[in-house]
Amino acid sequence: MTLFSRFSDHIDAALDALVARGALPAGLDRGAISVEPPRDPAHGDIATNAAMVLAKPAGTNPRALAELLVAELGALAEVTEASVAGPGFINMRLADQSWRDELGLIHAAGSDYGRSTMGQGRRVNVEYVSANPTGPMHVGHCRGAVVGDALAALLEYAGHRVTREYYVNDAGAQVDVLARSAHLRYREALGEDIGAIPEGLYPGDYLKPVGEALAAEYGDKYVGAPESEWLVPFRTVAVAAMMDMIRADLGKLGIQHAVFASEAELQAEGKPEAAEKWLRAHDLVYDGMLEAPKGETPEDWEPVELPLFRSTRFGDDQDRPIRKSDGSWTYFGADLAYHFQKSQDADELIDIWGADHAGTVKRIKAAVAALTGGKTRFDVKLVQMVRLLKNGEPFKMSKRAGNFVTLADIVDEVGKDAVRFTMLTRKADAQMDFDFAKVVEASRDNPVFYVQYAHARIASLKRKLAEAGMFEATPALARLDAYELGLVKLLAQFPRVVEAAASAREPHRIAFYLGEVAAAFHAWWNLGNDRPEARVIVANDAELTATRLYLADGIGQIIRNGLHLMGVEALEEML
Repeated sequence: MTLFSRFSDHIDAALDALVARGALPAGLDRGAISVEPPRDPAHGDIATNAAMVLAKPAGTNPRALAELLVAELGALAEVTEASVAGPGFINMRLADQSWRDELGLIHAAGSDYGRSTMGQGRRVNVEYVSANPTGPMHVGHCRGAVVGDALAALLEYAGHRVTREYYVNDAGAQVDVLARSAHLRYREALGEDIGAIPEGLYPGDYLKPVGEALAAEYGDKYVGAPESEWLVPFRTVAVAAMMDMIRADLGKLGIQHAVFASEAELQAEGKPEAAEKWLRAHDLVYDGMLEAPKGETPEDWEPVELPLFRSTRFGDDQDRPIRKSDGSWTYFGADLAYHFQKSQDADELIDIWGADHAGTVKRIKAAVAALTGGKTRFDVKLVQMVRLLKNGEPFKMSKRAGNFVTLADIVDEVGKDAVRFTMLTRKADAQMDFDFAKVVEASRDNPVFYVQYAHARIASLKRKLAEAGMFEATPALARLDAYELGLVKLLAQFPRVVEAAASAREPHRIAFYLGEVAAAFHAWWNLGNDRPEARVIVANDAELTATRLYLADGIGQIIRNGLHLMGVEALEEML
């Protein structure tokens, strides 16, 4: 049990004591009580809003309740001071031994330090990437892939059961275009001069191997055949080849999905029809006319009766069609059925979408709320595009895909770790510049380098001490000074950061926190530049050296745990 979770229990026990002696009513909701560091470290080590949260439902004054709690909490052996601040906040200062014990817990728990049961085993489906299977991953997919994968890892670490899912859009017009593009490359593989790629087809060279495979399988059977004969088999082969390429591209980032859900299979199994039937039975779909689009005159507009989902009941600005006038499914209609399917095996759904899909968030949230009766939490995380730069200037790489920079190009240029870490250094919905020079720069201005260098420094320190035989000394944690205990206080924040990041669905918080830890470590290390007695390795004092190594290794453990959540390697050495 970490320090902050232990103090949550202390506060619960104090409240129970007040209830037992009739000073507080029983049955109050304690869910909004927080236990965290005060905003100003000068006020203490731990603060709680318990009195502020419970005073009104208890029918009492916040300060008066806070005074009662302070009397209980101040009696704890590890609390040296407890006081009421402002209208009823409670601040506590802890004994130094509490922080020494927490450093010991970091070592004892190792890779599990920070792991939480907050999720209580709730099933969460995280769907991310879900790019059309028409070509390799490009830079626009890269950021969403990293955010989704890091979020999935974070939620698992916080006690959820996570399914990583990819929705294969293999039923739309785009895969027919893919099949036609593959047919063109098939003819090329058989020796035909196809000239320039016609407008509307996919131009990338990545389709050449697909054409060659089709030529090897079918010979010239479909060279002059009507499209109706070859469209389906060519589409099947091309989609399978593109999905193999996509899996390989994602593999470069260390990303693997557990489920690949096919839109074509979903429709073949009648899932959209089943969803429509359910919605009609619950008066959530009706046949009606859409209003004319803005700017259309009565002469331009021909009203058509369509099945409409009552999304206005759930906050949308208009009801939405689930079928087109020809009876085929709209994107929304197919998505509605897909989310209905996902909700059958999950308590929570999370979609990672590009920011260009912002306009459809409200309607799909309305659909999920309707289909699940509001029982399934559903979040959509929007990811902004990435602008490629080099030394601050727009950077144009070679475009092997024909008209865009691929994910593989970027990973090959700077490496998986630099890509993953950098993509998590800003909130997902904030615009991002990816500067190829900056992400490989060996300076404190590059957070990727700064964090990995901190870990590599600690690993190097351990190697040096092992070679010198100084591992034999026993750490004496009482020799950690106030500055060094301050570092432990920062490390002790990790479990809280994990839970807060998981609750907010914001994996970038891990990157921000690791930046703080790395900066604190480097500052501590650099104290020894001017003060020999402040160095980690202290000549002729094996015990103090062992103690500071123990602290450094605790810092390294937190960095390893955080980097693991980000899918980034904790380097043992840097060239």
